[in-house]
Amino acid sequence: MEEPREELKADAHERSETPDFEALTSPEELVHGDRTRDDFFDAVLALDSPATANDVAELAGHGVDSAREYLDWFERMGIVTQVTESPATYERNREYLNWRRVQKLRQEYATEELLDLLKTESERAEMLEREFDVESPDEISITRYASETDRSIEEIWERLSAWQTARRRVTLLERALTTESSDGADLQSAV
Repeated sequence: MEEPREELKADAHERSETPDFEALTSPEELVHGDRTRDDFFDAVLALDSPATANDVAELAGHGVDSAREYLDWFERMGIVTQVTESPATYERNREYLNWRRVQKLRQEYATEELLDLLKTESERAEMLEREFDVESPDEISITRYASETDRSIEEIWERLSAWQTARRRVTLLERALTTESSDGADLQSAV
């Protein structure tokens, strides 16, 4: 172990006094600090299907009791929703995540920038709609369309993914441009 720097060493007077152990941060506070919360937050954001407290604890690298506490708190905050009771399973709340994205867009971009982004994404979505000649990417069977157009499955999948992404972005940008005091959750996208 390395010796601490001189300014960190206790002098003779400081060594003669008994340390105030009550003034030290308790282990419970250390465990429940920002880092642990972030670990659990990252874990629930990674969920792609309902998970138990055990599953979340394993993903976060912390104990099951802590997972239960954070899941309860995240549920009250709207970050997750409880799917089943016995055993209790939770899934991430996509609407909460969309709300967070909208808030971030509002904070980071001026209205003119949001309008430019909306125009770009709308044009991309409309171009892809014309390319596939349907109203929604969900209407396309990737393998059938690839076979009918003599294109690769990967190419069709990439184009459909780009279309879905553009549509999601249009929805988020429209919500970010909403001037109402609400979060625009009920705003319907034009694309």
